[in-house]
Amino acid sequence: MPRALIKAAPASATTNTFAVDPGGSFIDLLRVAYGRVGGPSALNGLPVTIRKQDYRDLTETYDKILICGMIEHVGYKNYRRIMKIVHQNLAEKGLFLLHTIGGNVSAVLSDPWITRYIFPNSMVPSVSQLAAAAEGLFVMEDWHNFGPDYDRTLMAWHDNVNQHWDELKSKFDERFHRAWHYYLQSLAGAFRARKIHLWQVVMSKDGILGGYEPVR
Repeated sequence: MPRALIKAAPASATTNTFAVDPGGSFIDLLRVAYGRVGGPSALNGLPVTIRKQDYRDLTETYDKILICGMIEHVGYKNYRRIMKIVHQNLAEKGLFLLHTIGGNVSAVLSDPWITRYIFPNSMVPSVSQLAAAAEGLFVMEDWHNFGPDYDRTLMAWHDNVNQHWDELKSKFDERFHRAWHYYLQSLAGAFRARKIHLWQVVMSKDGILGGYEPVR
């Protein structure tokens, strides 16, 4: 992971169409298996390559690179390393999208309960940590914060689990149910209180001439 890597080359010199060769790189075998066999039907028949690979082993050049929900799991000591690897593998006029949960203060430790029961050794980066990691490597084109939307997403997940618990309880015990209930509601509360955020940061190597037009 990064979770999405896209190569694009003009399919014709006389048209504006492109031949796209997307791929996903993961270190989690369950994600690899889901992507290859049980993933969304929308991928069926598309030239999508999913492989098991550590992001530190990337050696190809891509026009677009996406890191989605992954930088929270590598530790603050590796933020700069990730940025350097993306920079090395991004085409000169390419774009890098970083999708991450973020916090208001720089942290080097995670919440003890989250670490024990949900995401071991995870932590959310701050603005200053990401900026320091990207300094000298990227131009920040756009920084979109839509944390309040994630509050609503988490509550929808919470409501859906509760509505379908009778269908799920044969696979998960009541202890899991309580933990999941607490996790979703506490996280939604943190987003609602604006203690944590959901960011999508678009970066380029040297800046987009004329400016980048964000999608909202």
